[in-house]
Amino acid sequence: MEGRWWHRLEDGRIQCDLCPRDCRLHEGQRGLCFVRQMEGGRMVLTTYGRSSGFCVDPVEKKPLNHFYPGSSILSFGTAGCNLACKFCQNWDISKSREMDRLQDAASPQAIADAALRLGCDSVAFTYNDPVIFAEYAMDIADACRAKGVKTVAVTAGYIHAEPRRAFYEKMDAANVDLKGFTDEFYFKVCGGRLQPVLDTLEYLVHKTRVWTEITTLLIPGKNDTDEELEAECRWIRERLGRDVPLHFTAFHPDWKMTDVARTPAATLTRAREIAQREGLHYVYTGNVHDESGGSTYCPSCMKPLIVRDWYDIRAYHLTDQGACAHCGARLPGRFKKFGKPFGPRRIPVRLQQQEKTFP
Repeated sequence: MEGRWWHRLEDGRIQCDLCPRDCRLHEGQRGLCFVRQMEGGRMVLTTYGRSSGFCVDPVEKKPLNHFYPGSSILSFGTAGCNLACKFCQNWDISKSREMDRLQDAASPQAIADAALRLGCDSVAFTYNDPVIFAEYAMDIADACRAKGVKTVAVTAGYIHAEPRRAFYEKMDAANVDLKGFTDEFYFKVCGGRLQPVLDTLEYLVHKTRVWTEITTLLIPGKNDTDEELEAECRWIRERLGRDVPLHFTAFHPDWKMTDVARTPAATLTRAREIAQREGLHYVYTGNVHDESGGSTYCPSCMKPLIVRDWYDIRAYHLTDQGACAHCGARLPGRFKKFGKPFGPRRIPVRLQQQEKTFP
């Protein structure tokens, strides 16, 4: 599958124009993401139509707490990534250099059909960053939209402006990993820069109708000081608004950071308190059992609207239109009539097809 964003250089190489890495490639060479390659003098996407696996998840696992709460979502990823986070918790997929990791295959139409058949309201591009398989994700989004299925990008937001416009035009929701709030952290720990991610967040919130939530994984001693958290929350309040949900999640030792301890629950509680002091209305803790930190409260009457323990919804007090059942204040997000929640299950599924090519 030929990639969309690239141009030829005078020395015979090509340059990938998808993300700020601007990889310059010789014939046969792949970019840092490992899935975009120069082949026959052009840019090709080597993972189109191939996946590392499909699962049905609760939408809260993405995490999205204001996007059709309680619904199920068909989740999948491919291989590779355009960042190099030393703490990556899906490193076996995102850092894979083995194409045999891609054990399942499906056309965009088959994925949309499978979502309907499995009772999923949405399809999530997750596990690795959908930016690097943007053409595949966009084709899937078109097929899903034709069937009334929503699409969700779980992403680090590391993408150039032109492909960003085309990509998010197709998406219904996004959870953006804001991995830290210093350029030094992004450069030394993630192999990238902070500003392109901030640009993506401002674009999503102010220039699109994509429902957007933010996740910051807190790593002890790396990105969890009061000063950094205050700066991040202040920026979100001033540049994005008080109503953008923010998730603080717990790190566990993995990939190249096995020498760093797990994030204490107290760190997540402290971060949530800082964000609330900075005036953010919807702040959550994740990867821990914390009913208070996982629940949604009405900022008008302060009563609990959605009570959660991890991915389990235990009480729901919103109208079908997403208004507080107590005082009538509208909750920002996307809502519908609430039925039986999907719950904390994770159901692997196979979509393997026999055809060798995809439309």
